[in-house]
Amino acid sequence: MSRLSELVSAFGLLTRLPVARIVPGTDYADAGRSVWAYPLVGVVVGLIGGVAYWLLAFIGVTPLIAGAIALGAMVLATGGLHEDGLADTADGFGGGAEREDKLEIMRDSRIGSYGVMALVLVFALRLGAISALAGTGAVLGALVASAALSRGGMGLFMRLIEPARTDGLSAGVGSLDGSAAAEAAAISILIAFLVLTPGAAILAVVFAALAVVAVGVLALRQIGGQTGDVVGAAGIAAECAALTAIVAIGA
Repeated sequence: MSRLSELVSAFGLLTRLPVARIVPGTDYADAGRSVWAYPLVGVVVGLIGGVAYWLLAFIGVTPLIAGAIALGAMVLATGGLHEDGLADTADGFGGGAEREDKLEIMRDSRIGSYGVMALVLVFALRLGAISALAGTGAVLGALVASAALSRGGMGLFMRLIEPARTDGLSAGVGSLDGSAAAEAAAISILIAFLVLTPGAAILAVVFAALAVVAVGVLALRQIGGQTGDVVGAAGIAAECAALTAIVAIGA
């Protein structure tokens, strides 16, 4: 029951899906202990996008339109949580002069020019990747693998980089168990190897890891740590990097 509660907790934090209603009788576990389940959340989100794409492609919708709708379905499933984090991070890092300025901008619910540009770029990249993979039949696997790797990387990111402030979503998760974060990474890698060819899986894992490291280095230089917004940005960066790798190798 503890594992089930942690799984429900992960879905409750990262998505808008009514998992608690589907699995009644479970209580929300401590958020820090549920990190191992993040890649499983990614699998479901990726499946939502992949199945939506497949159904639309089956009835003859063009890859570009099917890909756009698939991405929309994934965003609806998560409530745009990670995209919102990316936009806030871009606004804060790009628009603030000092650390406190950056953190204050990231709290602002209004979106700025840096946030808009970041969102346009990542949606264009993801849509381009889906369109490029359309002829290979690998869209479903690519969306599942990239979403799982994205969320597996988020767990390690939160474990390795201290929060930049004492309040907020990331700080509220609490101290992460190192074994839970490592388990999340291992599960996400396993998923990638299950749904991709070995070459594509290896490259996707490497690219996703490099993206997470890059965001971490940037965050340490900009604000001296991470916030929930930065964690979301790291997840989006890892997802985009994994999709780029899959396209590059022609999965």
